[in-house]
Amino acid sequence: MPELPEVEITKQGIAPFMVDQSIKKIIVRNRKLRWLIPEKLESTLAGLTIKSINRRAKYIIIDCSIGWLIIHLGMSGSLKVLTSPDDSATKHDHYDLHLSSGAVIRYRDPRKFGALLWTQQSPASHRLIKHLGPEPLDPDFDGNVLHQKLRTKSSSIKLQIMNNQVVTGVGNIYANESLFHAGIRPTRRANSISRAKLHILVTAIKETLTKAIQLGGSSLRDFYLTDGSTGYFQQAYKVYGRAGEKCHVCEKPIKIITLGQRSSFYCPTCQK
Repeated sequence: MPELPEVEITKQGIAPFMVDQSIKKIIVRNRKLRWLIPEKLESTLAGLTIKSINRRAKYIIIDCSIGWLIIHLGMSGSLKVLTSPDDSATKHDHYDLHLSSGAVIRYRDPRKFGALLWTQQSPASHRLIKHLGPEPLDPDFDGNVLHQKLRTKSSSIKLQIMNNQVVTGVGNIYANESLFHAGIRPTRRANSISRAKLHILVTAIKETLTKAIQLGGSSLRDFYLTDGSTGYFQQAYKVYGRAGEKCHVCEKPIKIITLGQRSSFYCPTCQK
């Protein structure tokens, strides 16, 4: 599933081709994504100018002057920039946004769990967004904020940093990697971790996500960058997907357990 770095990279990739451009048309081939694409979206979007593109958690928010498109990539979605229209769409290419520049933004999603929504109210008040926690890369997000969020949380720290009401966008891959860099075992009870250690964890989260963005994210299964290439962060994994392999620090085998129905990887020596 694309996580925060992949969504941020996608946003950065499409923005130069979309901002200040008008929408000539949208071609919808399949409305049946996670939620139905609105029936009148084609007529609504035609002629609108895109003012800006932002990201909130794993949502891409496109300001279309009179309303906002909200895009979620789901489990297998990706956006690709085509510099001119073409007819090579496959059954997994569900919609194309045609822009006044001649560029086309094509959405591909084999598993169809993504979404394309339209709202004329502020996206911050949208039902999918209004309850989200702080952004992990926001300068105001620090160990004090995380400590406040976790005071009453007795479940594992890994599940809590993956909880979008605690902090947004830290998915399974980056939660595993951040906890390794912070030296915290994923099973630790969230409210048992000291404020000082949470400052270290927040720093690890920020550094891990930032490095992932710089390396083009993690290209696993169906995720591709907007130019069709792949990211390289998977080559920098310390624990994720490395069960049984030697820890890069202490050379003890990496362990794997299941937390919240997700695989969790850790070093039993380096993480306490």
